[in-house]
Amino acid sequence: MKKYLLLTTILAGSFAVHSQNKTITVTNSLPIDREYETIELTKKALGLPENAKLEDYTVKEKSGDLFLETQAVDENNDGVMDVLLFQPKISASSHKDFELVAANPATPKNINCYSRFVPERIDDYAWENNKVAFRTYGPVAQKMAEDKVSGGTLTSGIDAWLKRVEYPIINKWYEKATNGTGTYHKDTGEGLDNFNVGDSRGVGGIAVNAENKYYFSKNFISWKTITTGPIRTSFILTYADWDVNGKKVTESKLISLDYGSYLSRFEISITGTKTIAPGLTLHENKGITSTNLKEGWMSYWEPIDDSEIGLGLVAPKGTLQSFAKYVTREKDLSNLYGNMEVQDKKVVYYAGFGWKKGSPFQTKQDWDAYLSSYSKKINHPLIVKIKK
Repeated sequence: MKKYLLLTTILAGSFAVHSQNKTITVTNSLPIDREYETIELTKKALGLPENAKLEDYTVKEKSGDLFLETQAVDENNDGVMDVLLFQPKISASSHKDFELVAANPATPKNINCYSRFVPERIDDYAWENNKVAFRTYGPVAQKMAEDKVSGGTLTSGIDAWLKRVEYPIINKWYEKATNGTGTYHKDTGEGLDNFNVGDSRGVGGIAVNAENKYYFSKNFISWKTITTGPIRTSFILTYADWDVNGKKVTESKLISLDYGSYLSRFEISITGTKTIAPGLTLHENKGITSTNLKEGWMSYWEPIDDSEIGLGLVAPKGTLQSFAKYVTREKDLSNLYGNMEVQDKKVVYYAGFGWKKGSPFQTKQDWDAYLSSYSKKINHPLIVKIKK
């Protein structure tokens, strides 16, 4: 018993040395209150020793006893956590001090941000947070479509699942569809999937324009889940090489969705083209488009059954070059495109939606204001300073 107590004391003392004097000051330079923005902390930035484990730490407000939810993420799948995530709430034009402390391993983590491969529904990949949900489609669904088998889907577009509850719905909706007890195409109080993707870009799928023709990849061919947790879910989708007017294009997507956000972050790794055009479907072109080159966003507000929905895309400052509203009589091929330059084989943007029944966005003006505010935030990120 004495040996156990001694060992515990030594470990606790070592932990205290690692975590003492770690003050994290977060500054909001904008004249607006901010929340649901994710801070990423590394061991190097925190001045922690190499053998320290980020999952052993959490973050609390320095001036009180409020502990923030945190999430450690192994970004490269080597078994070592690379970043510690937390989401501070910071008033307009102000700063707040936080402290790095030992985590309580008994504290349960809510899986609010979730994603997974869905083999029971052919081979979807689906993801969600507390506000929105999305899915896209894999190689089996593609082959079924090409072989004209019922139920197949051929598209690299991004589907929107219109949820109206804060809790996770992906597993619940797939389960009732699989066991025959219900359908996610009917709203029974949690929302539904009534958003048609087809061959369109859906909510942020990409195209490449060559000689005034848009080319698309097909369904993803492989996937890898990186993390799920209270703050972020992220994963990688890889696509088969595809042709753009005789040139081979390679593509993969690193997609992440953070708690509280209506937009997923897309990091496209691509070769074989100097530009890409992420798009928003225009469906029957019965809605209203808006574009703002200076702020770097575009939107589409349209009726959907007995409600309305806003689609949106936001890009970092200076990366959106122009817009193109492509309207055609061909089914599902009308899209609003944002033209972006590929830099160092990558393109980053954010895309998502707000459904009138499941969000605070009741008008087009509400939705456009959200995109404008989102643009300001990604271009003026919270400033983090660590006192070691």
